[in-house]
Amino acid sequence: MANEVLIPKEVAHSVPKKAPTMGICRNMVTQPRQQRRLGGNRAALFVNAMEGLESMAFVSNAVSLVTYFFGYMNFSITKSATTLTNFLGTAFLLPLFGGIISDTYLSRFKTCVLFACMELLGFGILAVQAKSHKLRPIPCKDLAVTQMNECKAATGGQVAMLYSGLYLVALGTGGIKAALPALGADQFDEKDPKEAPKLSSFFNWFLFSLTIGSIIGVTFIVWIGANQGWDWSFIICTIAILFSIVFICMGNSLYRNNVPKGSPLVRIIQVFVAAFRNRKLQIPDNTDELHEIHEKQRGDNVEILKRTEQFRFLDRAAVVESSTGSSTSEHWKLCTVTQVEETKILIRMLPIILSTIFMNTCLAQLQTFTVQQSTTMNTKIGGFKVPGASLPVIPLLFMFILIPLYDRVFVPIARRITGIPTGIRHLQRIGIGLVLSAASMAVAGFVETRRKSVAMEHDMVDSTEPLPMSVFWLGFQYGIFGAADMFSLIGLLEFFYAESSAGMKSLGTAISWCSVAFGYFTSTVVVEVVNKVSGGWLASNNLNRDKLNYFYWMLSVISVLNFGFYLFCASWYTYKTVEVQQDDSKNNVDITKV
Repeated sequence: MANEVLIPKEVAHSVPKKAPTMGICRNMVTQPRQQRRLGGNRAALFVNAMEGLESMAFVSNAVSLVTYFFGYMNFSITKSATTLTNFLGTAFLLPLFGGIISDTYLSRFKTCVLFACMELLGFGILAVQAKSHKLRPIPCKDLAVTQMNECKAATGGQVAMLYSGLYLVALGTGGIKAALPALGADQFDEKDPKEAPKLSSFFNWFLFSLTIGSIIGVTFIVWIGANQGWDWSFIICTIAILFSIVFICMGNSLYRNNVPKGSPLVRIIQVFVAAFRNRKLQIPDNTDELHEIHEKQRGDNVEILKRTEQFRFLDRAAVVESSTGSSTSEHWKLCTVTQVEETKILIRMLPIILSTIFMNTCLAQLQTFTVQQSTTMNTKIGGFKVPGASLPVIPLLFMFILIPLYDRVFVPIARRITGIPTGIRHLQRIGIGLVLSAASMAVAGFVETRRKSVAMEHDMVDSTEPLPMSVFWLGFQYGIFGAADMFSLIGLLEFFYAESSAGMKSLGTAISWCSVAFGYFTSTVVVEVVNKVSGGWLASNNLNRDKLNYFYWMLSVISVLNFGFYLFCASWYTYKTVEVQQDDSKNNVDITKV
């Protein structure tokens, strides 16, 4: 429910028909009971099912498309890496668009269905292109030395079709990432002492569903793409998205659905405009004189945010001028305290986002350069050859084990000690993830140094044969980063959902994904800048001659500095305070500090 009016139409229309003979009193008793049966773990189960299937399709391509670009579309190693990071950055930036649509126009359920259909179309286009040899170039890797004159780059039309499919997938997954976590969280009331711990647990199991889907994606689907063809890989992804739509629709009658409250961006812009227009007005000493609309004027279950001292210049937007009175018709001249605080919340969130971007820059390296490292190493286990793109299963397996332990063992113990429903604060959880990401990059540098020394010892620097070194050496950096992701990703999602106001829950969830998006875009810039400044650490198409280990160590040092910046931002952050007036007849005011 999460501070919003979450009464589905089915309840309002179905109750009177079932109680025609018992009068109004019977209806008043029956309706709340039916509402209480909505939401909860049963409804969240369908949300988790969609997340697992969608992640299976999206993550399998996130870790392997670099080999598709290089081996089948004839892109260079650098272009393959930047194309993938640009695609992933866009996919994690587009949740902003999906969040605005969800909060302003559609319910979260409808947003999920709409954007899933877009992702379905995108995977369909990619499947058609991979199936038809006329729609893509002849792979250079399949040509003999005497036929290398036929090795040509993809034509403009082929690239356009590739990008059309890719960015439809990006748009679709972006909308789902904004609305789906918020839809699941809506099924639990954070103000209810019994449901508040379940809300925290939901985010952990949401990540667990993402993990299971990703494990299947980076093993089964990646293996299909490497051994049976990329067309079959994309076809399976298309089917997975189709079934995800079916599952999310199956739970429609159980959901507590949000009612869109209008564009949060418009409300935020109104605050800045009103504050500027009222810049000459004095803020009253008694802040109770600032403009606010209470429950009688706004309805039940209204979230009223208590004023905070930060960014006092914005309080002028709520100063009542004598000529204006208390009219709410001029929203660009007078805003409520709640609207002002909603804007302050967004401003306070921005430094947190900025301080977590670089962790996702490190994540991008594990999905590009580390995958390329694996292609130079021994990938056999007995008689089975492990695709390099399946290596991310290592951090996923760590997460598969750690998430239940975290939710069922660590959180209950920490909850008894701290009294916090989540065990530890969201910002503390994020900080642990940042520390682990820095350690992961340091370990990656040592592993790469070892890999290059093996190549030199066996005189295989320029050889295309796999080195006599197991690919599972890369599991050290993957495993540490898996633990980092468990702490930081869900910490960010839960933090931004909890701290966002009632009218911008989807947008708040979308903002948390922006950290991932800017991390991927930053990765592209970092790689290009490092190449120019260092004289070509990553310039050649031969990792044995590149200085990837230096690059990893540089990322580790910057991650440590970034953690210092995060500590400053986290200590400066002020948690929101909510006043919820639910029962005016009893004058019951519940003040909750999130």
